[in-house]
Parts: sequence; C-alpha cells; structure tokens
Amino acid sequence: MKARKGGRFRSSLKWKRKGIQVTGKWKTVEIDPNLFAEEEFRDLVCLEELTEYKLVSSSKVGKVNEKRRAESASEEGNEEVEEPVVPPRKKKKNKDLRSQADKGNTPNAAEIDVLVDEDEECCEIIKEANCEEHGHVTESTSSRKDTPKEKKKKSAKNNASQAQEALSSVTASKKGKNWTTEVLSASTDQRADVSAWKDLFVPEPVLQALSYLGFSAPTPIQALALPSAIRDNMDVLGAAETGSGKTLAFAIPMIHSVLQWQKSNSSTTRNVSVSKESHQHHDETRWENEDEAEKVTHQQVEDSGDEDDASFTTGCVKVLENFECDSGDETQTVGSHKKRPLLGLVLTPTRELAVQVKHHIDAVAKFTGIKTAILVGGMAAQKQERVLNRKPEIVIATPGRLWELVKERHPHLRNLRQLRCLVIDEADRMVEKGHFLELSQLLEVLNDSQYNPQRQTFVFSATLTLVHQIPTRVLQKKNAKKMDKKTKLELLMEKIGIKGKPKVIDLTRKEATVETLTETRIHCNTNEKDYYLYYFLLQYPGRTMVFANSIDCVKRLSSLLTILNCDPLPLHANMHQKQRLKNLERFAERESCVLLTTDVAARGLDIPNVQHVIHYQVPRTSELYVHRSGRTARAANEGLSLLLIGPDDLINFRKIYKTLGKSEELPFFPVDSKCMTSIKERMNLARQIEKAEFFNSRAKQHNSWLQQAAEALEIDLEDDLLMGKWQKTNEQEESQKQKMLKGMKKQLKHMLSQPLFKVLMKTKYPTQSGKLLLPQTSVGSSALGTVSKKQGKKRKLIK
Repeated sequence: MKARKGGRFRSSLKWKRKGIQVTGKWKTVEIDPNLFAEEEFRDLVCLEELTEYKLVSSSKVGKVNEKRRAESASEEGNEEVEEPVVPPRKKKKNKDLRSQADKGNTPNAAEIDVLVDEDEECCEIIKEANCEEHGHVTESTSSRKDTPKEKKKKSAKNNASQAQEALSSVTASKKGKNWTTEVLSASTDQRADVSAWKDLFVPEPVLQALSYLGFSAPTPIQALALPSAIRDNMDVLGAAETGSGKTLAFAIPMIHSVLQWQKSNSSTTRNVSVSKESHQHHDETRWENEDEAEKVTHQQVEDSGDEDDASFTTGCVKVLENFECDSGDETQTVGSHKKRPLLGLVLTPTRELAVQVKHHIDAVAKFTGIKTAILVGGMAAQKQERVLNRKPEIVIATPGRLWELVKERHPHLRNLRQLRCLVIDEADRMVEKGHFLELSQLLEVLNDSQYNPQRQTFVFSATLTLVHQIPTRVLQKKNAKKMDKKTKLELLMEKIGIKGKPKVIDLTRKEATVETLTETRIHCNTNEKDYYLYYFLLQYPGRTMVFANSIDCVKRLSSLLTILNCDPLPLHANMHQKQRLKNLERFAERESCVLLTTDVAARGLDIPNVQHVIHYQVPRTSELYVHRSGRTARAANEGLSLLLIGPDDLINFRKIYKTLGKSEELPFFPVDSKCMTSIKERMNLARQIEKAEFFNSRAKQHNSWLQQAAEALEIDLEDDLLMGKWQKTNEQEESQKQKMLKGMKKQLKHMLSQPLFKVLMKTKYPTQSGKLLLPQTSVGSSALGTVSKKQGKKRKLIK
C-alpha cells in the first residue's frame, strides 16, 4: 500500500527494516471502484502487492537502504527519504547524557552525543565499500560524497564540544544543588598537602583527589582503619562519633581493592574490538579498556571518513561488530559481564544516606575511572537497571531495591562470588530484629552460595558498641546473658558473617555524644511544646532540624509553622523521593531554615552548618538520640541539642539518661517568660486556623472521592454519605464560618507584623550622638551563647 505525502507516492521503509530485500516491482491490484465510495476507504488511494522479494539478514539491510536511497534521490530530486527512527535516537542520547551527568560519570558522558553521527558514518562507510565491490560507484560519485563526509566529521566534532559544554553546565548545576557540595567543594587555586596520608598506603589517584578536595590530614578513625584495611587486608569494625569521617574510612580501602583487581586482571578486563576486512575476510581482535575502546571507535570512524580513497583502492573497511549505534545505553558483549564484575557493595539504611555516600565515593575516586551506581527505592527501577548494564565496579544500595534486582537475576548482580568489599553502614540499625528482612536474605546468599573467602567486610556506626542496661527482671531468668560490648560485637559478626578475626576500632566516648555538643532540655506539658518550639525558632534563627516520632506530627507542625510564616521544609517516608531530596537541598542552601523530619534523616546525613537540633518528641531509643543529636556539632564544630520533655516522654528520657551514663544533669534551656504571652496568642490562633483548614480539606477530599466513584458507577449519591452535610443544609452557617476563618487570618497577619521582642530605650535623648541608635535585641545572640551565660552565672552562685 502506498500513502500520499507531498503530492508524490513514496514507498514505505517499514518492510525494508524487517529484513525484506525487494527484487521486483510493486504491482497494482485491481479492486472494485465501488469500494472507494464508502467512508471507511475514502483515504485509500490504491492497493499494490509485492511478489518478487527475498529475506535478508539484518546486517545487509544497510545495502538495501543505500540502493533505495540512490533510486529515490534520482526520482524525487532534492527531496529526502524520511527515517522516523533517527529523531528519537537523538533524544535518547541526550537523555542518557543528562542521566550520566547526574550519576557523575563525567569522563565518558561527553562522548555519547557523537554516537548519533557515528551511526550514520558507520553505515555510509559500509555502503560505499559494498557499492565499490559491486561496481556501482564511479570516481565522480566518490568525489561528490567526500564533501558531506567532511561536513559530518566537523559536525561530529562540534557535537562533541557542545556535549562537553552542556555536560559541564549540567554537572555544575547539579553540584550546586546537592547538600554535599559544601563539604566536597574543591579550591581550584591551591591544593592541600597530603603528605600525612602517604603513610596510610593510600593509592596515588586517591591522594590526588584528596589534595583537590582539601583534605590535608586524616581523622582518627581514618588513620586507624586504613593501614589494617589496605596493607593487612583485614575486616574492620569501626565505632566513632558522628561527623568523624567514617565514609572515607571504608571508601578508600574499597577503591584500593578495585584498583588492585584491575591491575591483576588487566589482561582480562579489556573489551573486545573486532574488525572485519570485507574484501579479504580476515578478522582482527584486540582487547582494551572500555573507556579506551570508545575513544578508539570514534577515531576509527573519523579516520575512515578522511581516507575514503584509500579504502576504495584496497577494497577493505573496518566494521564495528560489538557496537550498537542505535542503542541508548552502553552495550557490552556477554563475555564482558565476566570481565567486569561487581567488586564493591555498600548497604545503607536510608535512601538519602545512599545518595550522600555515592557523592563522597565519586569525589574520592575522581581520578581513578571507577564507576559507581546507586540502587534505592522511590526511583524508576528500569533506569537503575540501565545503569547496572554499564557494569559499575561499586554499587551503593538500600536492601529492599537491591534484593528486588537480585531476585530478578540481573546479569551484573548474578555473580556476587567475585565481590571483594562489602560495607554495611549504620550496621546496628540494619541488623535490628524486625527490620530489613531483605538484608538478612541478602547476607544469607552472600555467606552461603555466593561466599568469597577473600572478601573484606566493613561495619561502621556511631552506636556500634552502645550497650543497653538489661532490666533486673530479665537478668533473673535462667538463660539470660549479660550484654557487654564484646558479646554485642560477636552477635553482630555472626549475623553479618564475618568469619575471621577483624580489626575492632572503638573511638566513642562513654556518653556516646560529641564533646562539642551542648545538650539542654525544657520540661513542659504536651500542648505547650508548640509554644516553646515557635519561641526558639523566632528567638534563635539559623539552620535548625526538628525531629518528631511520627509522620502525622510532622504534617501538623508543617501546616502550623507555615501559617505562622516560618516556611518549614518537611521530610518523611510518605513523601515522594524527588521531593525529599529537593527539600534536603533547599535546607542546605538557606542560612536560616527549619527542617521538620522523622528519624529518616537521623542517621548519617552530613548537612553542613546545622546549628540546632530540637527533639520535639523524645526518641524511643538511646541510639536514635545519639544519631539525631549528631546532625549538629560535626567535624569539631559546636552545636546545640534541645529536648522538649512532656509527661509522656519522661520514661524514654530516663532510659536514655541511664544508658548513656550521664554524670551531670542536663541544663535547662533559658526562656524569656515576658514573650510567652504573645507567643501563646499567636500559636492558639494558628491552631484554630489549622484545625478549620484541616477539616475543610479532609471533607473536600472525602466528598470528591465519593463523587468521582458515583460518576464512574453512574449512580446518584445520597447527601448522608457526604462529610459536612450540615454545612450544605445551612448555607448561612457555612458563610459565617468562612468569614470567621478570614477574620482569624487577618488578625494573625496583624499579629505577625508586630515585633515580638521589645526592648525599651534607656536614654532621654536617643539622637544625642548625631544618629538614632537602635537598641540591641536579644534576637542577635546565639542559643549557645545564652546557655553558656546562664551556666556561668550558675557557677558563680555556687562558688
């Protein structure tokens, strides 16, 4: 069948794409003219049938395309034959370029855009050689074809330069958005002196990256862990306080292990590049690294484009067998799965921590060429599978998504026996009873069918050696064992499957929290917590994290503080993953901001310059308290932790106090009682507004769902089923409530416009110095300064 387009009849390329070579001509089929009178066939022009054809292999389709192109070019003049496959291919390349920029694979990403033109060049080289072989190409046609080839070569180079520019801009923007940027920011002017790292057996490319990042000296945990892991090849169990640099303590040995494996298997980790001679039919094979192979293929295409005459005289041309030009991903041979196995695996409890660990490993492995990938829930599984198809040496994952892909038997995760490094970050949380069922299944596989005796295991946490005091009623039982540090580590090693004698490093204090952390508390009723939270946020602006035990509490506080113009950023497990990451980035960008979060952000996140941590609800365990408080006072900086203790929180508070063995009582946080009256007025009004809006939104959601369901079922909806039906019957009451809500909002707006902390002028002549001196308000002072002043006064009174 032929379709009318542009006033001419054009044969469809669909049949040729399926491997059919046309040997004869299309013949018109005679049909009844009355058929054309029906509306169904009004767009039908004619029917044609093809009887003379033969099936060809996919490799010969290019030859058919060339012949058809020549015929259509002679028949149609300057009109070009459309190829509907090309535009989406280009889009796919661009998408992959962006995704690779996001993943941090900067060395290879710039070359991807060139593959579109490379596809066309590959096909043309093959076609020209074939035509020369059959005697269809004259010298005049070859000279005519030289010019577009030069243009295409130039356009390929231009595309490559544009891709590099686009890539640099994309990566720059991505770096600017991520919350790890400030920690991993590099000063381009000066390089740090890394001589202190050289005694720790750190590889040279990693030293270069550390110098670039400005890490001049290792932290205590790094100095103790690196020699045992790199030189002695030992398993490491590390316990160190929050913000002490545990990520690099396992990242550097892992990178070293991958580099050693690459060095010892350099002959087997190279990709196959097969070149065929079409005239002499000789095969040439050569093994190279994947990144080098890509560059070589680009060079081969360009060289063949320049030397068309030479290829015509010899009758030979190089064909890239294992390179698919029309695929969006980097395709590999089956054998290359064995050549580049998974060598490093990092398991983390939360998605945000996995993202952060990946950024840290990428920064340290910048000059090694090692590829990393991240596998977390909340993101597209298909995209993560495509990333795994590139065979990264290191994978950072959460247990759920990783186990899902292992069960699906993804080729890169099929053979875990060659795994050289296994890292379990925040291990005490990961192996807790009743949590992370997928992790126990994964560990069972790694220690049974996929066991590697040479594998190194790294286990790190700030609360790895924290032991709870068991109640006496439990100890009085017959089989009860008293738990100590040694017993806890032995149980952990048994669960994880560490069979040798590991290196155990414990740098935690008895109190488990950091020395630079100031811990305070406020005792109040449960309904008064909102007042003290709002007071603190107004009095001491800065980067503050507020932790709650439930998602509902975070949602309620978020709507309350939004009404009070505090602009909070929520973070909890029910949010979409992209929104979670976006809120973390915004929180790291703003100097004065509030992050309302559950314990999903309690562990491992290294957000720079967090000044205050407020426990709106006392955590249920001592470990959670240590990790929550560890979001501030990181890397020898000072920070403040504030506990809001209600009557319901006293039991948990006493447990934490007893477990951490605090020798002194936590100081009370000073509160200015003069401001509390106006604080309570504002908060009570905001609560009324929030309550009214909550019920309205809930009723709307409920009613809209019922109405949609009724419309889908084509039934009438009874008024009794609707929420707020009494409001519909009495419209005056409804309008009155709306007026009251507007009035409350107006009243609150007026309250918020008034200054809360008033300081009276203490001079009769405020302009006697020539200008009006405004009084210094207490808002300028820091929370840490206020606490230290109060403690200083207390000590003086005791003396």
